[in-house]
Amino acid sequence: MSFSSIPVLDLSLARNADTKALFLESLRSALLEVGFLYIKNTGIDYELIEQVIVQGKAFFDLPEDKKFEIQMKNVPSFLGYNKLGNETTAFKTDWREQIDLSTPHPLPQSSQPLYYNLLSPNQWPDPEYLPIFRPTFESYIRQMSTLSTTFTSLIAEALHIPATAFDRFFDPDQQHKLKIIKYPDISSLPTNQQSQQGVGPHKDSMLTSYLLQASHHRGLQAQNLSGDWIDCPPIPGTLVVAIGQGLEALTQGVCASTTHRVLSPAAGEGPRFSIPFFQGVSYDATFETVDIPSGIMEMREQILRKRGVGKRDDVEFTFTKGRWGHLGEATLTNRVKSHPDVGERWYPDILARIRKEQCKAREENEGRDESLRTIGREEKVAIDVGPLSATKEVTV
Repeated sequence: MSFSSIPVLDLSLARNADTKALFLESLRSALLEVGFLYIKNTGIDYELIEQVIVQGKAFFDLPEDKKFEIQMKNVPSFLGYNKLGNETTAFKTDWREQIDLSTPHPLPQSSQPLYYNLLSPNQWPDPEYLPIFRPTFESYIRQMSTLSTTFTSLIAEALHIPATAFDRFFDPDQQHKLKIIKYPDISSLPTNQQSQQGVGPHKDSMLTSYLLQASHHRGLQAQNLSGDWIDCPPIPGTLVVAIGQGLEALTQGVCASTTHRVLSPAAGEGPRFSIPFFQGVSYDATFETVDIPSGIMEMREQILRKRGVGKRDDVEFTFTKGRWGHLGEATLTNRVKSHPDVGERWYPDILARIRKEQCKAREENEGRDESLRTIGREEKVAIDVGPLSATKEVTV
């Protein structure tokens, strides 16, 4: 059987020598079987979380001109404000409004690789309007950076490898990213665009991400290997952890990267808010793997054999070794893909190449679909064609 619910892990158990082994066993099961989990008792200050939610929601109440002062296309870093309907997943519009922030870095030097443009200062909203927004989120990013590093070390221990096994993939001043997102209910969308796609089916990149569900709304769903969508409703006091494609690749497929999506709130329910934190990896990293014990590899194989079903996944694994020299090249390309307005201004050559590849992919899919329709007419056979793949943040 594929998973039918999302496990909840108590992180406080990992801080107690008497219960740590039990926690690591539960974590290993979640990693190998689900790739999606809740954690509670995270150690993040409760008062800070409350202020993060208040300040995050307040951002979207700013006058439009104040938000556009810090719009994403102002700078080549992909940090800043993104208006409603300005991002895509698998060629479809994501109906969400957001601001992207990260751990701060100085502007890169012209002699550095182009992907170093991703390491830049943040664009902050006017402090006259939101005086404590910046210190609130700077504090939250610092605490989440510590949490993510600790959790990654626990993942390593759960896989029976050294707690420091992933350390070489991080920079000393590692960049981590954060989004503050508003998903309007469908009655707020243009009448000809009342789609349910808050954000389309995708897998997160890098290693791990941590989602703070900042309102009561449902909408987040994870897809199991039977193709079913499993609800991940908000649970007070928790963060939702998603395993990224980077971790799946580094662990030779042992840690499952799970496809997920967000459905827009129904008409009259009001907007959904969420604040995901994305643990970064060095942009200079190359595509390596860590040594996983044979016993852990066999556990993963046993899980797959026990299910006895073929893998059904609306987003295929796309960590392509050999295509990129460094992670930063893949990251930059996929940021341009998700945000073509930034690409048009700062990376026209990359955007032109992406559009050429997308045009070729559409033609191939149309040809495949026509062939399948012909087979269906001739053989009276119904054939299921999976959708196009997508990875948010970066496909590597």
